[in-house]
Amino acid sequence: MNNKNIWVFCEQRDGVIQDVALELLGVASELAKTTNEKVCALLLGSKIKKQAKELIAYGADQVLVVDHKNLETFVTEPYAQAVTQLAKQYEPSIILFGATSIGRDLAPRLSARLKTGLTADCTKLEADENGNLFMTRPAFGGNLFATIICPDHRPQMSTVRPGVMKKMERDGKRKGEIIECEINFDQSKFAVSVIEEVKACSNVAKIEDAKILVSCGRGIKDITPAFEVAGKLKGTVSASRALVDAGVTAHDRQVGQTGKTVRPDAYLAFGISGAIQHLAGMEESEFIVAVNTDKNAPIFKIANLGIVSDAAAVLKQLNKIIENKPC
Repeated sequence: MNNKNIWVFCEQRDGVIQDVALELLGVASELAKTTNEKVCALLLGSKIKKQAKELIAYGADQVLVVDHKNLETFVTEPYAQAVTQLAKQYEPSIILFGATSIGRDLAPRLSARLKTGLTADCTKLEADENGNLFMTRPAFGGNLFATIICPDHRPQMSTVRPGVMKKMERDGKRKGEIIECEINFDQSKFAVSVIEEVKACSNVAKIEDAKILVSCGRGIKDITPAFEVAGKLKGTVSASRALVDAGVTAHDRQVGQTGKTVRPDAYLAFGISGAIQHLAGMEESEFIVAVNTDKNAPIFKIANLGIVSDAAAVLKQLNKIIENKPC
C-alpha cells in the first residue's frame, strides 16, 4: 500500500475551529512520530482560509483548504464529495474525525465511498512503524475495551470522542504548507439544502471546558448545594447518568460513555459509585476527589483522595467551609 500521511478532519462551526480538531492534531502528531509521516489538516467551509495558520500552530504540517459556498453550512453530501475527492487524490493512510454530530454523520459515508473500515468512538489511538493504526474503543456497554485494526484497506478511519486527547501547546512559530484545493461538485446529488438555521440557546455551561467539576450521582438527591459549591469554586456542575435518567438534570451535564468526556483540573465526585461507563468519561481528570458511603466503590480505585462518608452531608459541609472563602 502506498497510502501515506495522517489526516485530521478539522471541524469548524461558523468559522470557529472546534477544540476536538485541535485535540486530534495533537494525537496525530504523536502517531506521526512513530509512522514517520506528515500531519495534514482538512479545513472545509466558506471564508475560512484565515484559520489554516492556526491549525499549523497546533501541529499540522500541511493544511488542505476547500473554501466554497457549498460548504458554508454542514450538509452531508457536499462535504462527503469534497473529502472523497481529496482522499482519492492524495491517498492518506489515516483519517481522524471527532465523534461529534458532524463527525458521526460524515465519517461512515466516507468509509463506504472509500471502501474501507471505520472504528467509532475511540478513546485511544496507537500506531506501529509500518503505519498500522490500533484503535481502542469501549465495547459491550463499556464493560471491556477492544482494540481494532484495519490491515487490508486504506485509509484507516476513526472517530474520537471530544475531550479524550490532549491538545499540543500552541506554537505560533511552526511552519507548514497551505494548499488551496478545488472540488468538482456534482450538484445533481444535492438532495438536501439548508433553508434556515435556528440555533438553540442554552444556559448550561459546557462541562468539557470546565477546570473544576462538581459531579453528582445517585447518592445526591438535592443538587442545589452542588451548584453553590461550583459557583464559589468557579466551576461547573456535572452528573452521572442516574441523575439524568431521573430527570434531575439535563443530558448536557452527563459525564460518561453515553455523555461527555471531561478532563478538568479537579473532579469532585459526590455519591458516584464509578461504573466503568462513567469512569471512561472522567478518569483522565488531573485530580479526583470521591465521596461515597461504600468503601468498595470502584471510583476509589482511580481517586487521588477518597472519603468514605455520606456524600450529601460532605457536600453541604464543604459549602459551609468555603462560604466565606470564595476562590
